[in-house]
Amino acid sequence: MDGKIVKGIGGFYYVNVPGVGVYECRARGIFRNEKITPLIGDNVKIDILDQVHMKGNLVEIYERRNALKRPTVANVDQIMVVFSINDPKPNLNLLDRFLVMIEREGIKGVVCFNKTDRSSIEEIEILKQSYALTGYDVFLTSALDEEGIGPLEDILKNKTTAFAGPSGVGKSSILNLIQTVVALEIGEISQKIKRGKHTTRHAELICFHKDSYVVDTPGFSSLDIDRIDADELRRYFVEFEPLRDYCKYQTCAHINEPHCAVKEALSKGEIAKSRYMNYVTIYNELKDIKRY
Repeated sequence: MDGKIVKGIGGFYYVNVPGVGVYECRARGIFRNEKITPLIGDNVKIDILDQVHMKGNLVEIYERRNALKRPTVANVDQIMVVFSINDPKPNLNLLDRFLVMIEREGIKGVVCFNKTDRSSIEEIEILKQSYALTGYDVFLTSALDEEGIGPLEDILKNKTTAFAGPSGVGKSSILNLIQTVVALEIGEISQKIKRGKHTTRHAELICFHKDSYVVDTPGFSSLDIDRIDADELRRYFVEFEPLRDYCKYQTCAHINEPHCAVKEALSKGEIAKSRYMNYVTIYNELKDIKRY
């Protein structure tokens, strides 16, 4: 019988078989011998040992399309990056770092700005326009007022989606509206530093619709992109790539070179200024890192 690992605890793997239920499974010794660690998100084959008590053995792991390290989850179709518009205000440099890492992994990125109920029309419009220019799907939600949840839910159907973003932006609140299988703990905002308190303690796939899975990730406020070379960075700003062939120099870094199509698009308002400035900041940061 085929299914998907949704949780792993203490050597047990919980495998969801659509339309049947979740089986508690042990992995065969061959995986340990071959140093293969089953991951949540793995598509697997199981042998049923006890149908009444839903127990089985994990006997085969099918080939993975991808595997993330944080959270440790396999076969992700897309990553939903959630930031709030206010309380706390969005750190767009951090958001762009998330998107860079997602592009590097070759996974589809989706952007959600939550807490529209605490934001002005002007604030909402600025963010919406800035990221609409990138080509990413952008969703605006208010978990408090339950607004914008329907369209967001539609893009999650029949996919495995990892939710990412800093603490306190409302990831768990949104997921509690989308599904009722797992009640995710909602953290309070620290008024002193305007950051959320960490509430999600482990990654678990939640099946909220047939073949539709979501995973909430531990909130964190920094992102390590040191593994990327400065000259590689431009490939991960998706709105830059279509313009690359129109630059005078094939190796154009879009910083100081003349006749740069990216800078021309910036001057015409076709690329968001905040995105470009974050690119320059990250580029200079990576350029200063000594490679050994």
